[in-house]
Amino acid sequence: MAREFDPGMGTDLPKSMTYTEYLQLDRVLSSQRTLSNPPHHDELLFIIIHQATELWFKLVVHELKEAVARIQADDLDTASKILSRVKHVQRLLFDQWAVLTTLTPTEYTQFRDVLGHSSGFQSVQYRTVEFLLGNKDERMIAYHAHDAAGAAELTEVLGQPSLYDVFLRYAARKGLPIPQHVLDRDVRTPHVVDPQVVVALTEIYKHPETWWQLYDLAEKLVDVEEHFSLWRFRHMKVVARVIGFKTGTGGSAGVPFLRKMIDHEFFPELWQVRTAL
Repeated sequence: MAREFDPGMGTDLPKSMTYTEYLQLDRVLSSQRTLSNPPHHDELLFIIIHQATELWFKLVVHELKEAVARIQADDLDTASKILSRVKHVQRLLFDQWAVLTTLTPTEYTQFRDVLGHSSGFQSVQYRTVEFLLGNKDERMIAYHAHDAAGAAELTEVLGQPSLYDVFLRYAARKGLPIPQHVLDRDVRTPHVVDPQVVVALTEIYKHPETWWQLYDLAEKLVDVEEHFSLWRFRHMKVVARVIGFKTGTGGSAGVPFLRKMIDHEFFPELWQVRTAL
């Protein structure tokens, strides 16, 4: 039986925007440049996985910046929706590792040398996500000195309040007893756990009906952090599976280096609330 086509689907599109043009697929699909010689079949997989990751990171950065702006504008409903989207993107990033696990150690070693010193540690967007979530460390910018635009972006984000900073400031505006020294802290540095913040946030969880918007947003923050930790864990396990305990291409210790980051907490008092209740 012959396939039927909708008569409205024309074939003459000289003056219309096409799918390829709108998505600039000529640029996107020509940016996978393999370097192995002779070309190794699996290098394309390795490149596409990491390029796709950077595209998702671009969206996460876009969304987190908007979430910060929305909370600053007291628009928690929109911020909550945005963080729900971020969580789903994080799930995609987690599941993406499964594709890379089909790359065996034998296959990877046949083209690993073409990576040189390139490493995910050099990802400006990954570092931007960490800064936006509050894991600030000015020393990290030095690792991006080779990329002036990237270093400038990180420097700008370093000097701005993180997602957790604006969350706590909103809580204070609504009457919760967030200590003034927490509100006035240097946002270029990491947040330091404060017992008084735990007390203030415990109030939200004891009376969610009174603090519903903050309660909902707090749980969205926990969602984002949990998914980030799961992504880090999966990253560590995939690296262990593919290269074992070799040194990373960027010079890090590899698996031991990645393992240290799994338990890092962006929003520590939101985790301590669970014990305080």
